[in-house]
Amino acid sequence: MLLTSAMQLMQAGTVPSVSDVAEAAGVSRATAYRYFPAQASMIQAAVDEALGPILAWKSDTVSAEERAGELMAFAFPRIEAYEATHRAAVLLSLDQWTRSRAGTLGDEVPIVRGHRKKLLTDAVTPLKGHLSRAGFDRLVQALSLVFGTEAFIVLKDIWGLDGEGARRVAVWAANALVRAASAEVATNQRIDTVKGGVRKSSANAPKKTR
Repeated sequence: MLLTSAMQLMQAGTVPSVSDVAEAAGVSRATAYRYFPAQASMIQAAVDEALGPILAWKSDTVSAEERAGELMAFAFPRIEAYEATHRAAVLLSLDQWTRSRAGTLGDEVPIVRGHRKKLLTDAVTPLKGHLSRAGFDRLVQALSLVFGTEAFIVLKDIWGLDGEGARRVAVWAANALVRAASAEVATNQRIDTVKGGVRKSSANAPKKTR
């Protein structure tokens, strides 16, 4: 009931306090604080609930490009369905950052936002081992720029796209990034093949006699 009330308030465009949720749910603040000792933990739970099936996303596809596109296509409609909840979490995150810089955050628990790391890593797992560690991390980091609430906000608020338009752009961008990484793998493999051939030729070359 508390979580439902929290999500309803967030979907209405507010970033509720635990007291706000207690009032909306018709329970005492003491009861609400037993479940959610801090606003951040309550918002975190609401976001996890809003993400729902996205957190359990898996793919058996062997192509990293197709997997990345599948994740984008699967996740964006759910993000749009709970857009206000996700925007509220971003708003709280920015507010906490501002208060942290000002030294007024105190011992407030920070909201943690990092689900996309695991999801995107899983999406491009087929390229793991073919890219360097730095190259693989760079790919996941680049994909994080086109996945999630922030990407949704940019595409909708700045470019005026609807949810489907935002999804198409995100899928295109993800595919382009993975193709670039795959091309890097192919180039490295060709270089290794050439180097291997040169080493083999050198080893088999007849030795010069004096």
